[in-house]
Amino acid sequence: MNIGINLKVLRKHFGNSQEEMAKLLNLTRSTYSGYENGVAEPSIHTIVEISKKYDLSIDTLLKEDFSKIPENDLAVFLHKEYDWSGKKIRILCQTISQENEELIELIPEKASAGYTRGYADPEYLKVLPTFQLPFLSKQKKYRTFPIKGDSMPPVTEGSYVVAEYIENWLSIRNQCPCIIVSKNEGILFKIVDNHLQDKKGIELHSTNPKYPPFFLEAENILEIWKFVNYISADLPSVKPDEENLIETIHQIRNELSEIKNRLK
Repeated sequence: MNIGINLKVLRKHFGNSQEEMAKLLNLTRSTYSGYENGVAEPSIHTIVEISKKYDLSIDTLLKEDFSKIPENDLAVFLHKEYDWSGKKIRILCQTISQENEELIELIPEKASAGYTRGYADPEYLKVLPTFQLPFLSKQKKYRTFPIKGDSMPPVTEGSYVVAEYIENWLSIRNQCPCIIVSKNEGILFKIVDNHLQDKKGIELHSTNPKYPPFFLEAENILEIWKFVNYISADLPSVKPDEENLIETIHQIRNELSEIKNRLK
């Protein structure tokens, strides 16, 4: 039985600590560490819970030796049942210029409703307006999405977010602003907390506090794009820094006091 070896390989592959895994399984850190080090064996109940967390069969978890699988092959092996990484969901269609340079497609507001149906259709993409931004990496894929509503200030309604395509969803860090293309919700611009590994989905937050966070299941996600910058016709309102404002008031008071003393 390779459960100890496999637990260590899985934990490191997904970037978790022993303490985090122990918490997910409702165990103490020392108990979980004992499983990895082979000084103790998990109960049947714990093995079932581990198989659920990693979406692997119990037979695979116990009989395979993950330490003998190269890292690149391991990623494919672990995500073969459901591709949390996003790599197998589809092949990304791209628009290329006559000079063989990759272009940034802009999704107009009127065309955004059809994006969830046409995002993988070359015929849909080729009629979209395109442009280039020379300061962006040529090694990455970008697309520009329209923003609706007031849930993500300072980005206002009518703005366009330029975003970078994320191939591996598991790489998304918590509190990352992203464009999420979903089957049911359409195009969303939110702050993402990544719970793909433990809850098979992501939690979405707005910068506007009047909008509560909500959970989106991975099976409802078509694409995820990481925020890079945004284009807007509105100039964001600038609020004075509170500390600087207080300091300025104190300076004015001192200067007024000096003027009064001189007049006396």
